[in-house]
Amino acid sequence: MTTALPERDAHEAVVTLDRREGPFGEVVLRQRGRHYEIIANGCFLMDTADGRSERLLIQAALDELDRTGAGPAAPSVLIGGLGVGFSLAYAAAEPRWGRIAVVERESAIIDWHRSGPLGGFSDGALDDARVSVIHTDLLEYLAAADGERYDALCLDIDNGPDWTVTDSNSGLYGADGLAVLWHRLRPGGVLAVWSAQPSTAFEEALRAAGFSDVVTEEVPVSRGVPDVVHLARRVG
Repeated sequence: MTTALPERDAHEAVVTLDRREGPFGEVVLRQRGRHYEIIANGCFLMDTADGRSERLLIQAALDELDRTGAGPAAPSVLIGGLGVGFSLAYAAAEPRWGRIAVVERESAIIDWHRSGPLGGFSDGALDDARVSVIHTDLLEYLAAADGERYDALCLDIDNGPDWTVTDSNSGLYGADGLAVLWHRLRPGGVLAVWSAQPSTAFEEALRAAGFSDVVTEEVPVSRGVPDVVHLARRVG
């Protein structure tokens, strides 16, 4: 999500609930007032204060599938990043989705949903029969030669194309990563990418990688520039 801490009341107590060392560094769950925050290697990633853009990530992909009137009856969706659970909960609340896969590399985040305070934000979606939680790195999962194809890929990884906390995540947004994403979509499938800020360079990269119908939807937020969702479609 965003690397800048959102504005908060200076008097709100901050409590560290859990701290884990994983293969990609330190991950911390904190409570600030009534909200929860995930911190990775000292950088603020996301919190539970406002899930509008995370929900739009899912809705925009479904709307784009519907736009041509030729979308599948029960489309499959891959969500890249479990985070605080807003995207998954929103997808699970929509009965039209068929298979819902979530790829999350941090075991701590999965635990915080299964048996911790973030479970209230994923709203029981991990127990939905359509949902599979895949504990692995997204890039490794996508690069598998025999990988499954999806009707929609909804990615909420790091801060988006232009500003990544984990260096390896930048590979997802380059030419090689976009080629992998293109091949993981079924023909007519939709790619939706969350970003902390608009990126014209990423729009150009999507077109260069063979995607069509490239658009960017903005979501006003209380801090700084709007969050955005980049949308693109695989044709053929």
